[in-house]
Amino acid sequence: MDNLLSDLDRVKVIKYNDDPLSDEELRRLQLVELGLIAEVDRVCRANNIKYSIFCGTMLGAVRHQGYIPWDDDADIAMLRDEYEKFKKVSDQLNPEICFFQDHDTDPNYLWGYGKVRKVGTYHMRKGQEHINCKNGVYIDIFPLDDVPNFVPWAVLQDFGCYCIRQTLWSKVGRYSSKGFKRAWYSLISHISLDAIYRFLNRCTRNGNNPKKRGVRCLLFPAFGKLYLKTNPLSIRYGLKREWFLDLDEYTFEKHSFLGTKEYDEILKYIYDDYMTPPPVEKRVPKVSFSHIEF
Repeated sequence: MDNLLSDLDRVKVIKYNDDPLSDEELRRLQLVELGLIAEVDRVCRANNIKYSIFCGTMLGAVRHQGYIPWDDDADIAMLRDEYEKFKKVSDQLNPEICFFQDHDTDPNYLWGYGKVRKVGTYHMRKGQEHINCKNGVYIDIFPLDDVPNFVPWAVLQDFGCYCIRQTLWSKVGRYSSKGFKRAWYSLISHISLDAIYRFLNRCTRNGNNPKKRGVRCLLFPAFGKLYLKTNPLSIRYGLKREWFLDLDEYTFEKHSFLGTKEYDEILKYIYDDYMTPPPVEKRVPKVSFSHIEF
């Protein structure tokens, strides 16, 4: 059998229907994604774009100086202005390695944040087989927009974000859900993607007001309540803007990537006791697939 940790530009692993990855297969997937992070880092540094490794990738850098051993994805976050700068220069990504994807570059792409995908790979999420967008192993690029300082408006914004996410998810849910949910998703799935994104673009047009203390990815559940349910209501819906302005260098798999200086604050905010690994039975990859090749 070929060494799975070499020749990352050639497909060596083909799996279906969440067939568990071996340790070596998971490590190969991590290394493929590592190459994507490195390419984003290269383009961002060349163009003075601020980004931060984020969520489990930030946690991995702090706790493991690389990937969490069982992690199978990678995340980067940018304030809205930086994200828009990155979109404008995303053609500087090496086209032999990867490409940037969002609704502007791929009209069939559903989600309200970007991905950088590895050329020559394939990753189909379960239940999304009918979505005819470009494909490949990916890392997520989260744009961060303003959250109102006034808590009731932040709660209302969160509900509005949920409604938009459900409308986008209806393109999947109309096939994967059952009963009333399926009927409901079938109904709202007739709202066009273009209409949804015109509305979203209006919401994000002024997404970097320094007077707003908090930021979030509008079309992803608020990180202050995603894993940890005990954050006070006053901070639950927005990450601190300053976390994405004051950056530092972090060692990650012998690379140096940018991340917030306030790693302790943000990791406690998202995970609480982040230095204690979860129980062994929860140390499993979490990204589903019906078909993956890398």
